[in-house]
This record gives sequence, C-alpha cells and structure tokens, in this order.
Amino acid sequence: MQKTLSVVDLRAIRENALKIKRGLGGRKFFAVVKADAYGHGAAEVARYIEDIADCFCVAITDEGVDLRVAGITKPVLVFTPPLGKDDIKRAEFYGLSVTVNSVECAEICENLNCHIKVNTGMNRLGCNLGELPAVLKRLNPEKIKGIYSHLYAPENIERSKKQLAVFNRAETLVRAKVPYVCAHIAASGGFLRGGEFLKDGARCGILLYGYAPAGFLVYGYSGALKVYARRTQETVFMGGGVGYSPATEMYKTLCSYRLGYADGFRRTIPLGEKNLCMDAFIKNGGGEFECVFDNADAYAKRCGTISYEALTSVTKRSEIIYER
Repeated sequence: MQKTLSVVDLRAIRENALKIKRGLGGRKFFAVVKADAYGHGAAEVARYIEDIADCFCVAITDEGVDLRVAGITKPVLVFTPPLGKDDIKRAEFYGLSVTVNSVECAEICENLNCHIKVNTGMNRLGCNLGELPAVLKRLNPEKIKGIYSHLYAPENIERSKKQLAVFNRAETLVRAKVPYVCAHIAASGGFLRGGEFLKDGARCGILLYGYAPAGFLVYGYSGALKVYARRTQETVFMGGGVGYSPATEMYKTLCSYRLGYADGFRRTIPLGEKNLCMDAFIKNGGGEFECVFDNADAYAKRCGTISYEALTSVTKRSEIIYER
C-alpha cells in the first residue's frame, strides 16, 4: 500500500461524546461532523455516536446528503444557507434543516425546517437584530426549529457576554412567535465556558475529536487520529542533500517514507530532515511504518495554524482504518 494509513479510534470519539453529553445536563448535543468529521470520516463517526447525539451539524448540503445516504436518521443542520434552488430541493428531499440568515433566504426556505442564525458580532453569517422581525414574518412558525449564533472569541468573557446579550434579545423575539424553539450559541468554546452560554444546547466539533479551541485547556478528552507513512527506501548517505535541502550533518543511513504535501502535510514543516519533498519525507532511521501525526495541537503549532486545519488536511489521500 502506497497511501498513508490513518487510524481513527472511534472509541475515543464516543467517550468524548459521552463526556460532552454529561456536561450538557439534558440539553441538546449538536455533534459537528462537517469537513468529513474534521478528517475522521463523517459517516463512520455519526453512526458510532448517533445514539448519543441529538442532532448532527454539517457545513454544506452535500455533507448532509452523505449522512442520509449513510443511514443517519437524526436531525441534520446545514450551517451554510441555501445558495440556490438545488440546495432547497435536496434539503427538502433528504429532510435536512437549513440555516436562514436573511429576509431573502427566509422567502425561499419558508416550507423547510430551519434554524435562524443571528449575527451577534462574528459578522460572518446571520441576520442582524433589526432584520429579525422581517425574517420571522416570512417563515412558517411550525418550521422554525432553532435560533443560533456563534461566539467569535469564546476565550474572552467580556466579548462573549456582549454577544450573549444581543442573542438573548433575539431569542425573546423568536420565542414570542415560537415558544419552544431551541436556542444555541455555544460551540466547543461556549460549552467549555458553560453556565448561561449553554442555553438549550451546544454545537461541539473540535472537542468531539479530543482538542480544545484556542484559549482553553481541557482534560479527559482524547485525540482519536494517528497517521502512519510507509518506508520506501533506506539509503547509505553519500553526502550532499537530504531531499531538496543541503544536509546539516553526515549521516550513516537515511530512510525515505511515502508521504508528501499532496497528502495534506505542509512542505515547510520538517517531519524529518529539513522539509517534505513532493511525495516523500526523509529521516534518520525508523521502521517500515512511522507514525507521522498523533497530536494536532503540536503539529499545528509548528505549522503556524490551528488543530482544525491540521486534522482536516492530514487524511487526504489516506487509507482509513477504524478501531471500535
């Protein structure tokens, strides 16, 4: 096998899910499986925790359709509002809940189950508070299942409280028309913040896979992904370069492994000596298989990015094995 090998421990994800569920104390658990469950495999993850989650969240309609095709029957919320008639038709056919973020969106989604997204300060998606009454007028109250927003800096309590205050006003407007609507503003950071931020539930993504958002430290959650690469050659070092870079010392032998930036690993981050080549990395010694990724936080720090991006990248062109 020439692909990298990704090993996903579904048991770890399930334990993380159970811990989140307990922390919610009866509130709804929205399990975020967007971006193929952050590289872990959305269908397999969703099947393994469907009895724990109350709802699944995805980024785009295609991801929601994939869950339905995989046999998932729990509610599925699509974060990106419908961008055309095709999204509307597929959401209706597959029983997906859509996000409504504007008057225009409300007009085309009036007969679909929906969650209204309110802009409380992230300024990415969502209607502003002043637009909310007009949005409500255009929706069928029976189809409004939720109202939600997103904390842009959950690690900052003052900024988060300002957002929560705006959201509370929006929630009051919606409840006047739909008393039993589900209100949720917390993602993983809001969940860890706890208290008044939990509202009726929380959308947990990165925490489900064992990692915390920036500014938070967590204990008792386990990472579930390891990536391995296979050794392709062991070379007696003749001097000169190591991959595309001059060697920094005289080695006895060097081993090449079948792994490159097309597999989702950054070219400029040294897994072995200096940098990744196009389809291999090189290091001193090692076995037939080498574990090249087992900690998204550590790898992301070296890349100057975040664990979310690292996790969604490193399973590209990979064979995935699931441990149950």
